[in-house]
Amino acid sequence: MLSVQNQVVFITGASSGIGSACARIFASAGAKLILAARRWERLQNLAAALHKDFATDVYLLQLDVRDRQAVESAISNLPPSWSDIDILINNAGKSRGLDKLHQGQFQDWEEMIDTNLKGLLYLTRYIVPKMVSRNRGHVVNIGSIAGHYTYPSGNVYCATKAAVKAISEGLKQDLLGTPIRVTSVDPGMVETEFSLVRFHGDTQRASQVYQGLTPLTPDDVADVVFFCVTRPAHVNINQVILMPVDQASPTLIHRRHSN
Repeated sequence: MLSVQNQVVFITGASSGIGSACARIFASAGAKLILAARRWERLQNLAAALHKDFATDVYLLQLDVRDRQAVESAISNLPPSWSDIDILINNAGKSRGLDKLHQGQFQDWEEMIDTNLKGLLYLTRYIVPKMVSRNRGHVVNIGSIAGHYTYPSGNVYCATKAAVKAISEGLKQDLLGTPIRVTSVDPGMVETEFSLVRFHGDTQRASQVYQGLTPLTPDDVADVVFFCVTRPAHVNINQVILMPVDQASPTLIHRRHSN
């Protein structure tokens, strides 16, 4: 098992959900964390908790990954002790709306494409060259089963996650001959703020998504990310698809109905 002690781990979308869970598991293993998200107060609270629980070194970035110039500026202005990023976890992502394509909202499409796709590309483009020049690094992209199976009204979200799958595969091919590893971790139903964001804050509709089943938790996904990153240096876990036992595909879900 590879140690991540004192390795610099950059996590996007770190203020909640899978990003926050990844921050905790890497902090517990002694990594140094660069945490990026838009919600500054959430980031500060997370950093305080990590410092208290694990005495972790944390560097915070208030960052919208959709803004290419902001991403470039954030990466190029990292202090010297933080600029050698060992592990990049491209976690920032969202789903907006659940409309048929011909009834879709343009704003929802833009948000998904700009965050899930362009944001991931920007971070990768600005961070991976230094990994190549230093001859070490690992890129973990948080994909989705939506990238493997399209489901009704999932159209554009599924397309963005299918693109993440293709980008992960393409990056692995482009980095062949270097020691840099690329992994795509593609979960099914995880109980996070995902559905709340998808339904524009409709808590009742969001809560129904997980009714009658036991979804994955953010910690379950973070566990898998950590496993992939800590394999021996010659091992590359290309892709992991994980789902709750109660799920067999995006549309095949077993729900237990209470009497």
